[in-house]
Amino acid sequence: MKIYNHLYQIVITSLPLPNTAWLQILRRKYVILTLLFSLNFIAATPAMAASLSGDLLKQPATEITISLGNLANELKFEPNHLEFEAGKRYQLRLTNPSQLKHYFTAKDFADGIWTQKVQAGKVEVKGAIHELELKPGAEAEWVFVPLKSGTYGLRCSIPGHAEAGMTGEIAIKN
Repeated sequence: MKIYNHLYQIVITSLPLPNTAWLQILRRKYVILTLLFSLNFIAATPAMAASLSGDLLKQPATEITISLGNLANELKFEPNHLEFEAGKRYQLRLTNPSQLKHYFTAKDFADGIWTQKVQAGKVEVKGAIHELELKPGAEAEWVFVPLKSGTYGLRCSIPGHAEAGMTGEIAIKN
């Protein structure tokens, strides 16, 4: 607000003559800028607001396990349909019991969530995640909060795997 007030004073004092039409235009622009500035604070989603207050991190995560392949080396996700609710915290446990490496690829889904962390072994990754590679016998944990409702595709991006059936669907509901 101080910046806007300061700019307003500079512009007003720089005008050669106090013209009422100019003053009305400047006042209008000042009001519009103030409203736009204020809306930035109101536009936060409920999940973002909860995370800011710390309540979300205290919420227990609902744990869901998904297997990338199986011991018979079948190319599929088990389960291949996942449903989440926006604003709730989840812990997705990914396992790869097969002898092949697999990818958990769901970029659009990843863009619609807030990732708290991804942990694999002694490594913890934070920030935007679009794809996870699980080598044979690997496990990973993905803790996140869905923000944007929609239906998203899931696939293994290794050539031939999606074509053989290693696909799925992720739904986020409000």
